[in-house]
Amino acid sequence: MLEVLRRIVQEVNSARTLNAALATMVRRIRKAMRTDVCSFYLYDTEQDCLVLMETIGLRTQAVGHVTMALGEGLVGLVAERGEPLNLEDAPAHSHFRYFEETGEERFSSFLGVPIIHQRRMLGVLVVQQQDKRRFDEGDEAFLVTMAAQLAGVLAHALATGTLSRPMQTDGQAVFTGVAASPGMAIGEALVIAPPADLDNVPDLIPTDIDYEIQRLKEAIYRVRDEIRATGERLASRISAQELALFEVYQQMLSEAALGQEVEKRIREGQWAPGALADVVRRHVQYLERVDDSYLRERAADVRDLGRRVLAHLQEEAPQTPDTFPDRAILVGDELSVATLGEVPRGKLAGLVAIRGSSTSHVAILARAMGIPTVLGMVDLPLPRLNGAPVILDGHRGRLFVRPSNELENHYQMLIDEEQALAEVLEHEQDLPCRTPDGHDMPLMVNTGLAVDAVASLKTRISGVGLYRTEVPFMITDRFPGEQEQTRLYREQLESFAPLPVIMRTLDIGGDKDLPYFPIEEANPFLGWRGIRVTRDHPEVLMVQLRAMLRASQGLDNLQVMLPMVTNVDEVDDALKLMDRARVELAEDGVNVDRPKVGIMLEVPATLYQLEALAQRSDFFSVGSNDLTQYLLAVDRNNPRVAELYDACHPAVLAALARLADEASALNVPTSVCGELAGDPAGALLLMGMGFETLSMNAPSLPRVRAAIRRVPMSAAKSLVEETLCLPTPKAVREHLETRLGEWQLTHLLPPKD
Repeated sequence: MLEVLRRIVQEVNSARTLNAALATMVRRIRKAMRTDVCSFYLYDTEQDCLVLMETIGLRTQAVGHVTMALGEGLVGLVAERGEPLNLEDAPAHSHFRYFEETGEERFSSFLGVPIIHQRRMLGVLVVQQQDKRRFDEGDEAFLVTMAAQLAGVLAHALATGTLSRPMQTDGQAVFTGVAASPGMAIGEALVIAPPADLDNVPDLIPTDIDYEIQRLKEAIYRVRDEIRATGERLASRISAQELALFEVYQQMLSEAALGQEVEKRIREGQWAPGALADVVRRHVQYLERVDDSYLRERAADVRDLGRRVLAHLQEEAPQTPDTFPDRAILVGDELSVATLGEVPRGKLAGLVAIRGSSTSHVAILARAMGIPTVLGMVDLPLPRLNGAPVILDGHRGRLFVRPSNELENHYQMLIDEEQALAEVLEHEQDLPCRTPDGHDMPLMVNTGLAVDAVASLKTRISGVGLYRTEVPFMITDRFPGEQEQTRLYREQLESFAPLPVIMRTLDIGGDKDLPYFPIEEANPFLGWRGIRVTRDHPEVLMVQLRAMLRASQGLDNLQVMLPMVTNVDEVDDALKLMDRARVELAEDGVNVDRPKVGIMLEVPATLYQLEALAQRSDFFSVGSNDLTQYLLAVDRNNPRVAELYDACHPAVLAALARLADEASALNVPTSVCGELAGDPAGALLLMGMGFETLSMNAPSLPRVRAAIRRVPMSAAKSLVEETLCLPTPKAVREHLETRLGEWQLTHLLPPKD
């Protein structure tokens, strides 16, 4: 059956039209299962009914005319319950209803399965038999699998308008992915095609090897000029560190990298386009085999550069439009950092891609530029999206295609409200973050990019709660040396002095990897990451600690934090290296005091070792994102399970409340850095639990400050007591929304549907 299934799927996917795909589907299924009838019913959400759309075995004149409500007849029962129905004697079932138009009175056996896409009912797939036949488990499993395959095809067709629901005119559809950069935008989809096809380059033997090498170099130089020009166009919109991402492209294009390897292939007897395609494909295949999101993004960079060089070799103009819509929402299989600079300033409204994650280069730049972005939208159809009106919701990771006027008006109102709220909150950002009953709640900022922009917030914060030191490591092609790191760290420390800056030691692995230091693991989030890596490579950590200490000389605002701690031994080893680094620097004439050293509490195991950890650390910092991920066993970058990732899960909140109590009893200052701290309702909960400091991304500061300045500490404590009694994340969210409504603060929450 598996081979039959593969053939059917291949035929359906290669069909030229959706109608042809449906016709192929029902005919092939009927033949494979040796049944008399196979039919497909589409669910029309507007009319809340099922419509017969394709059949082989029933009367064809019934197609498009026979309809039934949810729960009506056997087909309606399958849709209502959302589960298969297998009957040997269908007419005997209490829900059986005879539709004269179909001529189905002569059929006894019935097997129906629902077609569901991302929890949305799309239709029902049915087979029927004239004789009484109990379909076996294999039959049922086969039809369920076919329904799952058809779900993606239908969702694509509804989004692109190739299939309008029979009684629906607008064809509105919604797709979900990973929210990579917050914000909302209304605009026009602009599908970006790759500049050249690396998979369709013929193999040719060169007649003039020197000529092939020369035109390869010319193509690479032209692409380098294009990338340089793109970086210059974006220079005023992003920081120096973000601009360094374009240096990654330049380094990859250097003769010592891509060019040299392609030239070698040319000398071995391949013409320039074929040699380039071979080299790029080999690199991409290697990188994509590694189950790690950052390396997958580097594969996208290599592929993008290869396409650009190939376009020049083939003497094709880059595939960018001559004109851009005023509110362009770029859509593509994968988008590169260079693509962003090709859109005129002021016209880029949003970014959507099938590939990518929240740690990709595109996501990093999008957040810095304030562009709503959703990546990892795996079910997104591209062929006919170009020019379609769309709404992009970067808060929830959703894209609405051909939205209704009502939905567009709703989102325009939300966008206007967000802009107005930002202007109102701006006026109180230099005021103390103090509750009405006099409790001071220090707010700190998370940094790693855009130093200058964040440093401008100096008067509004209490310091840097998390400086991600891995970012400089991620945007180079080697481990940065001690002098290079010292310069970067000094810039951070000076920018915020005398405020404290908490620098996290190198935290790679999981969803952050280095192209020159690959970590190949089946499950990277549970593998070699954080302090586990630097403990095994003390030479890397020693260079980093020396650079941090050297950079702090005369400023004394450095604090160091250890990530991904699981065992006490890991802390002891790091502290020994810290002391050794101080001794070595003193021998070089650089005398610095030992900075405060803290521990990130993000692995659930640390919650049960707080006393031992407290004896070795000066402070705790809760990494709420990873702690939530590990407590709930949910990969937060996976769009398939993204809905299960919720920091307001009762188990997460209970763990945080207990942690706050124990840390207070141990007299260890404890902060929270992560998405929960940047959520106004979450911030109130954390304050009520007793956490002493909250650290968040800069855009979250205004709303959190506004919430804290309007809610007494006593009310926040009561909120915690009430919330900890609730059984589900939904109940928690509803209660928080109710309470903020009573305090007239619902405008600070993310916009509702």
